[in-house]
Amino acid sequence: MQLRDYQQQAVDAAIAHFKQSQDSAVLVLPTGAGKSIVIAELARIARGRILVLTHVKELVAQNAEKVGLLTDEASIYSAGLKQKNTSNKTVVASIQSAVKNPVKFDEPYSLVIIDECHRVNADKDSQYQQLLSHLKQRNPKLKLLGLTATPYRLDSGWIYRHHYHGRMGNDQAPAFEQCIFELPIRPLIKQGYLTEPKLFDGLSAQYDFSELEPTATGEYREAEIDALLNVAGRATTAIVKQITQLASHKRGCIIFAATIRHAQEIINQLGDIAAGLITATTPSSERDEIIERFKQRQLKYLVNVAVLTTGFDAPHVDLIAILRPTASVSLFQQMIGRGLRICEGKSDCMIIDYAANGFDLFFPEVGQAKPDSKSVPVQVHCPVCDFANIFWGVVDNDGDLVEHFGRRCQAIIDTKQGKQQCDFRFRSKSCPQCGMENDIAAKICQHCDSVLVDPDKRLKEVLQQKHHHLFRCQDMLFEKHKDKLRVRYLDNQGNDFCCYFSFQTPAQIRAFYGIFVHKHTRTPGCKQPKLANIEQVIAAREAFRYPDLLLLKKNKKGWELVERFFDYQGRFHSEQKFA
Repeated sequence: MQLRDYQQQAVDAAIAHFKQSQDSAVLVLPTGAGKSIVIAELARIARGRILVLTHVKELVAQNAEKVGLLTDEASIYSAGLKQKNTSNKTVVASIQSAVKNPVKFDEPYSLVIIDECHRVNADKDSQYQQLLSHLKQRNPKLKLLGLTATPYRLDSGWIYRHHYHGRMGNDQAPAFEQCIFELPIRPLIKQGYLTEPKLFDGLSAQYDFSELEPTATGEYREAEIDALLNVAGRATTAIVKQITQLASHKRGCIIFAATIRHAQEIINQLGDIAAGLITATTPSSERDEIIERFKQRQLKYLVNVAVLTTGFDAPHVDLIAILRPTASVSLFQQMIGRGLRICEGKSDCMIIDYAANGFDLFFPEVGQAKPDSKSVPVQVHCPVCDFANIFWGVVDNDGDLVEHFGRRCQAIIDTKQGKQQCDFRFRSKSCPQCGMENDIAAKICQHCDSVLVDPDKRLKEVLQQKHHHLFRCQDMLFEKHKDKLRVRYLDNQGNDFCCYFSFQTPAQIRAFYGIFVHKHTRTPGCKQPKLANIEQVIAAREAFRYPDLLLLKKNKKGWELVERFFDYQGRFHSEQKFA
């Protein structure tokens, strides 16, 4: 079997990395790129014993099959496949089965390969970390390689620390150290290795999940979804009707439902049409039978709830209907990936997002949760090192940057102390002890190790004193008042607090930039417009954001501004306190 060029490049990257480093590493290959072939080739050329781990029996079987095509047959250790053998050079195992009986893996392994490695976290009590700890006791020089299409977790960010393009990933105890190879999806489509996706928003109707708040892992609470869907019966009827119309000329359709109740409603709407339903509670034998009938095209529709996102391969699928919300671009890409495998006679795959998730399959991952539905990946150059960062942001109709939400430059630069992350911070808070900038969420100053006061704790202490008031901003207006600029902050009661700025001298203009522009700009770190008079500031008002909170103090002349709070996340966000 001849490897594709990018598969060989991924293998070469792994070999080159482990020849000079013990760091754990990640290969990023899109869904359908043939990760199992890369795994099989690495198993073929490896000198020692290899352990391949994954989380579903379908991937265990798939990886073992590909290993057998390229080299000696692999042992399989998986309760779901009713095989528990570790005798061969290469062992392919499910993590659930392996971690229950680690003594079966006492013989030293030289390399562990984890498929779908975005499921691995750094928690030492997790299944993967427990087994890896056991394996490293047998071989302290054990090498660890992960493969995934989506190297990001909503609860912790990037799964690696450094990217080979010179970008910082996750510096907060990631599961892997180095991303050593990454292939975007677009070249695979252009070269004919994947089917072209045609992505549409809901064409006849859409669910509005915008009021729901996702959990840290990007999921939504089932009870809240069901409550919303209870009043969206007409939408479900219209959506299912349109899906069946569109599928009349399609070969196979996968429908991703939001909850079990929602999935049952969809099945009922489909009526006597050949359709199967799979959920996490579907018995294994029944699930296997339904999937096999779908693959044999005895069923045209396959409705599922959070099941068929990985380890499922049915190349004839040419219609994906997403009827569930997700805050995870990774999960969104995994769902779409079910329809991108090539198949004879299949020219494209239609993907319809009825949940208005707002993700683009070709956009790069950003490494943070999407702030809101309007946000898209934007490129922001660092003013210090000129690195082109990718952050969430907002653009106008012409594609020009309106706002970005980046915190720190992602570049890895050469310093006298070696390679380090660029120090520039787009958003930050100052240490009261040394004055240096820190991340807006930092609790300890990275420069002097002083404890940074928790904003909520400080506000609570201050508001217990007399003559202090917490002003929660809802809007900000710019006005010309006599010969000064008046900035009016408004709260949700219609009260205002005003600040005044003069523009008569260069020193006053510089003061305006220092006090106002650099703190209120929607695009920190970017070149700011030249504002020399009040009229120019008013014309540029859309370039500025208002603070979340103002801390005010009463003096003899009225209210005095003590501090502005930007990027605030705390309990005072939703309640005003007076003292």
